Amino acid sequence: MADISSETQPVPQHDILHGKRLLLIVGGGIAAYKCLDLIRRLKERHMQVRCILTKGGRQFVTPLSLSSLSGEKVYEDLFSLTDEAEMGHIRLSREADLVLVAPATADLMAKMATGQADDLATTALLATDKPVMIAPSMNTMMWQHPATRRNLDTLIRDGVRIIDPGAGDLACGEVGAGRLAEVPDLIAAIEGFFLDRFPHSALRGKHVLITAGPTREPLDPVRYIANRSSGKQGYALAAALVERGAKVTLVSGPTDLPCPAGVRRVDVETARDMLAACEAALPADAAICVAAVADWRPEDCAGNKIKKQDGAAPVLRLTENPDILKTLCARPKDRPALVIGFAAETEKIAEHARAKRLRKGCDWIVANDVSFTDGQSVMGADHNRVLLITPEEEFSWPETSKTDIARQLAEKIDHYFMQNQNKD
Repeated sequence: MADISSETQPVPQHDILHGKRLLLIVGGGIAAYKCLDLIRRLKERHMQVRCILTKGGRQFVTPLSLSSLSGEKVYEDLFSLTDEAEMGHIRLSREADLVLVAPATADLMAKMATGQADDLATTALLATDKPVMIAPSMNTMMWQHPATRRNLDTLIRDGVRIIDPGAGDLACGEVGAGRLAEVPDLIAAIEGFFLDRFPHSALRGKHVLITAGPTREPLDPVRYIANRSSGKQGYALAAALVERGAKVTLVSGPTDLPCPAGVRRVDVETARDMLAACEAALPADAAICVAAVADWRPEDCAGNKIKKQDGAAPVLRLTENPDILKTLCARPKDRPALVIGFAAETEKIAEHARAKRLRKGCDWIVANDVSFTDGQSVMGADHNRVLLITPEEEFSWPETSKTDIARQLAEKIDHYFMQNQNKD
């Protein structure tokens, strides 16, 4: 059995990008100006940057500005005899450690997803044998359009890493998701790619399904039943598993959190929506149910807003929601090899968690105390303290950040698959 304590230690932060080679494809969006600052900061870290400038990108930044900052020739024309003699598109696409498309417009994403190659950028992308990362940027309606979401799913399945756009004021005057990630976030994503801390991880290529956040069960068009879950622990766990090479599908209830880089996120509202999304994501090697799913929903959702009537409170009839954890554990043909549940408790933490593990049929359960301390609940906070219960052991982690909890749990999951891999 491999010694997981012998994994390669992180390279010091200032050395991660030194000597690495990036092919930067600048798409046609107003956010292309951020690429100038990105290049400058990457060059400060001694990274080599070559640029392909698309026809659309040329409307926002000039070849001269990119060349001046990168110290390299800027490539634009697929049919340039000079360029093809000096640096053909095949060689250009393969003499890099990483290819980054920023901004990745809806048009560029569509071409990538369908394998088009009608200019230098798309030809290089189709010809490359190196990892590809994209940073989408577009109008919020374009970002949410079903065609864009289909293209995004295709790219993720093809192994393209995604740097999710931010939300806020857009150049078109609208407000919402679609802004190109800020330069520090772009650099962090590039660093994350090169900071391969777990070269011997047994999770490489494993598909892990994670649920996170709350569910909302509608009472009427304006009200719903929900809980205090922020999704922070589930999102942190998704990021920690991607670090170890896993392919992660994150089925998320409503949160304000950005999707971790490299994670495929499916947004849902209700418990029934969440179960359907989980079943659609199967098969998976592991499933981790972190979401705080509402146990009940209103029996009937009013078609119109429920009005006050002489001060009398309405009577709410509730019906039980589907049990996602139990359903995944009981699947006869495609049950994940490892199913982990979370138990949010306020009393008799260990006793209730042990009973829940047996009742649901899951392999492991992670219990945490969500009772109020100094007027604040763990739900929504940045810290957590948990008890991991497996058939073989019970392991307690003292209070620490949810990021640290996620990394420790990811290590346990990695160890589990490593042991079973060696048995095989």
